[in-house]
Amino acid sequence: MNAFSPVVSASNALRELLDRPGPVRAAGAHNPLGARLAERAGFDAVWSSGLEISASQGLPDADILTMTELLAVAQSMAAAISVPVIADCDAGYGNASNVMHLVRRYEAAGVAAVCIEDKCFPKVNSFVPGRQTLLPAEEFCNKIAAAKSAQSRPDLVVIARLEALVAGWDLDEALRRGEAYAEAGADMVLIHDKGKSPRPVLEFLERWRRPIPVAVVPTTYHTVTADELSDAGAKLVIYANHGLRAAITAITSAFDTILRDGRTTAIEDEISPLSTVFDLQGMRQFVEAERRFVSERKPIEGVA
Repeated sequence: MNAFSPVVSASNALRELLDRPGPVRAAGAHNPLGARLAERAGFDAVWSSGLEISASQGLPDADILTMTELLAVAQSMAAAISVPVIADCDAGYGNASNVMHLVRRYEAAGVAAVCIEDKCFPKVNSFVPGRQTLLPAEEFCNKIAAAKSAQSRPDLVVIARLEALVAGWDLDEALRRGEAYAEAGADMVLIHDKGKSPRPVLEFLERWRRPIPVAVVPTTYHTVTADELSDAGAKLVIYANHGLRAAITAITSAFDTILRDGRTTAIEDEISPLSTVFDLQGMRQFVEAERRFVSERKPIEGVA
């Protein structure tokens, strides 16, 4: 169960993580089970991944799911774990008014941070070739300012995601935008890139002069370690979709083996026992609570 009692505590916990030495590591998830696996593995936070949630519904990551659908997943994850949830809020689901609405709703749901990217709504996943159109920087600054104005408490972390490198702009434009977003009130910037080399991100970190922290997502430039990114100046390292991708590979292999063999014997030693499933569900706590509070029903006298 979530250890945060007041809503603000989740954001406070994230801010404390950001203040400590070393990198903060977050893993992507698309449901409370994945969030619990990330927490048990030792990740500091969970990324409520728009890509993972969309894929889990069999839909493209292209602003097809509504804010309400994505919020429901983030809220369920925040209620299930004791580490902060960072919500991927795509392009803010619309204009500055939509952003203000999402901030109020996600904050009330116990989410520690919201991340909004500077692409036009509706967005398309950053790794898909083609349409990656950026908003004018001034318009996105208004979104960030609107997000900060909508907070009921100052603790929620608002992350401005920079898509300049993804959209084909140069590092100077990414830095110009990042500085503008910091000036508009962002608590953190996320520099995103889809190249195989970490060099552009490392150069961004080297040239970043603002006092707010920087997040990175080493999905394609995966040879660089979290410690190396931290040494270069990154504070938050997000492994945004690896749980989903690992699950797809494992499930596909298991199903293929079952169909090939006509039985499950070959995979029994490779899959989790039901006891692990029950543990992740909280079955022991459920049984204990039922023993304490749920009386066994007995037939009423005189009624057959």
